[in-house]
Amino acid sequence: MTVEPPLPPTPPDLATSLEPAAAADVLRDRLLEGRELRTVDLAGQKLYDLRLRDCRLHDVDLAGATAGGFDLADAAVIDGSWANLSAPEAIIARVATTGLRGTGAALNEATLTDCSFDDCRLDLTLWRHARLERVLFRECRLEEADFYGATFSSVRFESCVLAAASFDAATFDRCELRGCELTDIVGVERLRGVRMPWPDVVQIAGLLAAANGVEIVD
Repeated sequence: MTVEPPLPPTPPDLATSLEPAAAADVLRDRLLEGRELRTVDLAGQKLYDLRLRDCRLHDVDLAGATAGGFDLADAAVIDGSWANLSAPEAIIARVATTGLRGTGAALNEATLTDCSFDDCRLDLTLWRHARLERVLFRECRLEEADFYGATFSSVRFESCVLAAASFDAATFDRCELRGCELTDIVGVERLRGVRMPWPDVVQIAGLLAAANGVEIVD
């Protein structure tokens, strides 16, 4: 079976000049367009139905926030925290993310399209039944991330730590894992439709053998 390489994400359509916004603007309006949020503290806030369009988020703290209905499009996210953010069914499109600290963020049933995550900490994150299309994870920490039932289409993991991540019930189409740490991943039998270089395949050879009922003997 030949697997086509993943399609790259489309970058955000983001204006070069954006009007500054503060936490009060977010809490009051819930819809921001063409704004820049810099060093804004929204930790622990209830942010239902928050919609951000054509925005730059620089060092924005959403740690522990509740954001059902979160809708983020054509945006850049630089540094900041999404640690323990709860954003079920979020819609995230054409978003470039760099240096984000997102340990424990819950994005169950989210839809991510044309997104990139560079040098982000995303360990213990929840992506159960999420849909990811044209998404790039590069040099991210994803230890024990839970992708149960997720749908991956044109997703690339490059130089990521995926130790003990779970892919149970997940499906893959035109996806690639390259140069990743794959120790103790769960659901290795679900990796059908994934491109991997030979050294990465060797790394999980024991898991692949066990998943296919092969007993390794001396």
